Amino acid sequence: MELEYWQLLLLPLFFGLGWVAARVDIRHVVQESRVLPRSYFQGLNFLLNEQPDKAIDAFLEVAKGDSQTVELHFALGGLFRRRGEIERAIRMHQSLSDRDDLGAEVRLQALSELGQDYLKAGLLDRAEEVFTRLLDSPLKDEAQRHLLEIYQQEKDWQKAIDVAADLPDLYSGKEIAHFYCEMAAGELMRSRFDAAEACLAEALRVHRRCVRASLLQGDMALQQNRPEAAIEAWQRIEQQDPAYLSLVAQRLLDAYRRIGRPEEGLALLRAYLEHYPSLDLLDSVYQLELEGEGSEAAYRLVRAELQRNPSLLGLEKLMGARLPLVAPEARSDLELARSIVQGYTRRLARYRCDNCGFRARQFHWRCPACGGWETYPPRRTEEFDPSL
Repeated sequence: MELEYWQLLLLPLFFGLGWVAARVDIRHVVQESRVLPRSYFQGLNFLLNEQPDKAIDAFLEVAKGDSQTVELHFALGGLFRRRGEIERAIRMHQSLSDRDDLGAEVRLQALSELGQDYLKAGLLDRAEEVFTRLLDSPLKDEAQRHLLEIYQQEKDWQKAIDVAADLPDLYSGKEIAHFYCEMAAGELMRSRFDAAEACLAEALRVHRRCVRASLLQGDMALQQNRPEAAIEAWQRIEQQDPAYLSLVAQRLLDAYRRIGRPEEGLALLRAYLEHYPSLDLLDSVYQLELEGEGSEAAYRLVRAELQRNPSLLGLEKLMGARLPLVAPEARSDLELARSIVQGYTRRLARYRCDNCGFRARQFHWRCPACGGWETYPPRRTEEFDPSL
């Protein structure tokens, strides 16, 4: 194909158009930079020089001088909330939600941020009012999540159940079962057994493997002087999750004692220990052996369990079991060795949340740190992380 001479004239034209377009873009950028106030650049400079407080003051000047800087208002409000300056965050988001010159979507976002400010400040009634207003908006799911957090803090478990049931993708039957268990525990404190039984039945309906519901059913039966029913309820835990048997070991023994069959209870706990080894179960069975069979039998039990499942906590208990059996002149050395081992085991004899890692000496159904339900395995730290 031959190149026409007139086509060569197009090349300078294309270069010229590109140069003009570049000049227009540069002028546009320069004009926009001139529109931005000086405080904006001062704020950026403070941020680059790691002076966040001065940067905030500079950006506040920008926000005051230009009512269109909505995103900057949101950014500053969120920053105030994270820094704990809740009053400033509330004022920032309140002013946005009250402005009539903003679109409905922006005002709803400001209202949601305001509700989070109230929640962070512990003003639960105000936060509930804000998020309830958002239930008929596109932010319904977000509002429900915050309302559920509020209802759990307020221990309004029926409202928590209603909201969680509307969020099946986020809250399973396990969490809802715990809400019913909380209601049942409250009814048991007031000796309202029929209401407690109804709540526990609902807990098992939404989550049939709910160990806590079976545990509470046993507690209620024992409160009503029905030890056989209590034993039956607690034994169901073996099918639900045998790791939790350590939580009912002492309860089972007390119930068997009430019906005059303590040996049967001890045999059951020994079988549990053999099939589902646990430091807490070992502790319960050890005490029973010590009371019923004496120091020698308790020592043999701990030694056999330590051989099967070596642990520092088990070693400490072995030393304690051995103390009554050694000669008086050797006892001081054994007590010294035991005290040294105890120094290491104090931090191991704890429960740890699988969700956030928070450790506690007491077992919790709900983590005090992250609020997760059933995130504490019913085992001591050393049992699942020997490196600690």
